[in-house]
Amino acid sequence: MVNGRPMVEISGLGVRFGRREVLRSISFSVERNEVLGIIGPAQSGKSTLLKVINRTIEDVPGAVVTGSVKVDGEEVSDIRDVSTLRRKVGMVAPLPVGLPLSIFDNVAFAPRMAGVRDRRDLEERVERCLRLAALWEEVKDRLDSLGTRLSGGQQQRLTIARALSHDPEVLCLDEFSIAIDPVTTMRIEDVLRELRSTITIILVTNLVQQARRLADRTAFFFNGDLVELDQTEAIFSETPKDVRTLQYVRGIFG
Repeated sequence: MVNGRPMVEISGLGVRFGRREVLRSISFSVERNEVLGIIGPAQSGKSTLLKVINRTIEDVPGAVVTGSVKVDGEEVSDIRDVSTLRRKVGMVAPLPVGLPLSIFDNVAFAPRMAGVRDRRDLEERVERCLRLAALWEEVKDRLDSLGTRLSGGQQQRLTIARALSHDPEVLCLDEFSIAIDPVTTMRIEDVLRELRSTITIILVTNLVQQARRLADRTAFFFNGDLVELDQTEAIFSETPKDVRTLQYVRGIFG
């Protein structure tokens, strides 16, 4: 950490859509190079939290956000150029969303938008990101092919490569494995283990054992509240602090 400062700091965060409260007075921080797992049943506000961090919440009609969210010490709502924030905070959605471009251009898109024009620089960046996403060996001979023609698992790894292409400091993943097979899921988990030494990862997952495998700490959300946040093994132990946490990780509800 720089001067002991967390990478992400959230204080008193509330989100509502009209009269419906989605998040209520959420406060916690994410340390640098930490993997934070976020678990909880549907409609608990987990995905909304990620949208607030990278300000895609602004695209949701009627959303009202209160409280403070800082990334690397900077209040996200004060950042004038939202693209600057989104270069710092990469996002991977539940379903792979490939651009209707070649594999190469999918990964090169963000760097080009940021002003990178040198072909050699782009080629090096595309290869590096595809390697990081464990996709290079499968696509290196067809980089001019449409990314949308890849398999679902390959497209999700392409999405990760694209998210890494602008060298983010934070990577947010929103149930990345919801539409891919278990083998591909495990491959992506291996990728995340490799990345954890250089990047801060916030992992929203509907698979509680995925959080147990990957996360340093795990947060349990329920009906818009942060019920518990602790070291992952404590969350999955016999004695978490809140009985609802124990019931959820044991599959009694959710």
